[in-house]
Amino acid sequence: MASFVLKAPPQPQAAPSFSFDEKTMWRGKAIRPGDQVFLFAAEHHGGCGLYARGVVTEAVRGSGSRVRLSVTLTAIATRPLGRTELRPYRAQPDLALGRLDPSGMDAEAELDHKLYRQATNKIAGVSDAAAAFLEGFF
Repeated sequence: MASFVLKAPPQPQAAPSFSFDEKTMWRGKAIRPGDQVFLFAAEHHGGCGLYARGVVTEAVRGSGSRVRLSVTLTAIATRPLGRTELRPYRAQPDLALGRLDPSGMDAEAELDHKLYRQATNKIAGVSDAAAAFLEGFF
């Protein structure tokens, strides 16, 4: 099972499943049913970062780099993780050098790079180390 992050506008917390239509970056097009996804409520839409984990039940390629997803909620985050918590990892040497491939970075730096380097909402693949780090928030 692969792991992904999804940054989108905040969703109703009581809903057992969600639908999204977002652009993909960093292997995001590879998302498939059965994959794990960590949901981030975009701060630029009034969200607060990581809020849930789910399993993809449907993934349909849209036009260009877009994918429509259906996600069933499996857990709610118990600790905060967002732009504020990840900001200290922005200055890592790999990022300062403009390295486009974040593999080998600390999990925190990888997440900051993929989620907050650009303000856009997105679906992105994450490394096993980043997924293990995110598991600690549930």
